Amino acid sequence: TGKKPALIYAVFGLDGATDGRGNVLTTAKPTDPLELLLITAEGDPVFVPLDVNRQEVITMAQRLRRQVATPSRADRQDTTYLSAAQALYQWLVAPVQAQLDEQNIDTISFITDTGLRSVPMAALHDGENFIIQNYNVGLMPSLSLTDLTYQGLDNVSALVAGTSAFADQASLPGVPVELEAISSKWDSTVLRGDTFSLDKLQGERQQSPYGIIHLATHGEFNIGDLSKSYLHLHNEKLGLDQLRNIGLHQPSVELLTLSACQTALGSRSAELGFAGFAVLAGAKTSVASLWNVSDEASAGLMIEFYRQLETAQPIIKAEALRQAQLAMIQGDITVKNDRLNGLTESRKLPAELAIEGEQEFSHPYYWAAFSLVGSPW
Repeated sequence: TGKKPALIYAVFGLDGATDGRGNVLTTAKPTDPLELLLITAEGDPVFVPLDVNRQEVITMAQRLRRQVATPSRADRQDTTYLSAAQALYQWLVAPVQAQLDEQNIDTISFITDTGLRSVPMAALHDGENFIIQNYNVGLMPSLSLTDLTYQGLDNVSALVAGTSAFADQASLPGVPVELEAISSKWDSTVLRGDTFSLDKLQGERQQSPYGIIHLATHGEFNIGDLSKSYLHLHNEKLGLDQLRNIGLHQPSVELLTLSACQTALGSRSAELGFAGFAVLAGAKTSVASLWNVSDEASAGLMIEFYRQLETAQPIIKAEALRQAQLAMIQGDITVKNDRLNGLTESRKLPAELAIEGEQEFSHPYYWAAFSLVGSPW
C-alpha cells in the first residue's frame, strides 16, 4: 500500500507487588504503571515504561470521553476537552514520537489494555493538532487475530441495510439519506423496512460474498451476557452472540460498518463492543461509533467515508475514515437549512432534520466517536 505503519501497545504492567512467598501478584491494581511498546517494520521494538499509573490514565481517559461525548458541549468554542486530550497524547504517543518521526510513520494501530479501548483516539491532541491530522489511526483487539492481507475494494459489492423507525427507540430520520447515498456509490443490495431482518441478512450473505456490509440502526451494548447486547433490526434484535451466524468469515468481509449508537463500548470482558466482536467473528475491519452521534453528522461522515473508499488509490480504510473526519474538522461537511452539504454533493434532509441557518461539525463530538477496529487497510 505504500503506507508506513506502527503498532503501539499501551498496557499496564505490574507494580512489583508479591505475596509472602515471593510470587509476583497479577491482579490489576490502580498503581500498575503504564508501559508502551512500539513495533515498526524496521528496527527493534521500543519499550518505554512510564511514570504514570492505571488509575491516573483511566481517570483521564474517562474525562476525555465525557467531555467530547456530551452533546451540550458540542460547540466549536468549547475546548474543555483539550487538557485531557493532550495529557493522553503525552502518555500514549509522545514517548515514542521520535521513532515515529524518524521512520515517517503515517498509520498507527493501538493495542490497548482494558479501560483504554473505548478512548476516542482520534481526539488525542499534541498541543497543535489532533492525532488524525498527522496519522491514520485505528485499534486492534490483538495482532494475531487481525488479518493484515491487503485487498482492494474496486470490485467489491455492498450489502446496505438499516431502518429509521423503532417501537422502543428514538427514530433515525437520517438513515434513508445515508442508505441512498452509500448505495449510489457501490454495486449494492439494500435492505430497508421489513426486509431488514436476520433471515434476510443471512440469506443475502450466503448468496453473495459481499465485501462490505453497512448497518444503519440503533445498537445497545450492555454489561454482562453477550446476548443482552444487540442491534435493532426491523422487528427483532440481533444479539452480539448471534453476530457470528451471519457468516462474516465465509469468505471474510472486508469492511463491516455499524452506523449506530454506542456500538464500540461495553463491559470489561468485551470492551470493543460490536466493532471488536465483528473482527473476531470474521470481518477484516469494522467501523463503529463510541457514542450516539447526531443523525445528520453521522450521515455526513458516512457519505464522505464511502466516497473516499470509492476514489482513493490505493484504498486504505483507516485513511478514508481519517479524510472524512478531517472534512468535518475543516468545516467541509455542513447542514444548511434542509440540505446536508459535503465536499462533492448536497442532499436534501427530511423535515425532522431541517434547521434554520447553518450548522458545522468541527467539534470532536461529531467525528471522534467513529472508531476503526482491525486491519487499517
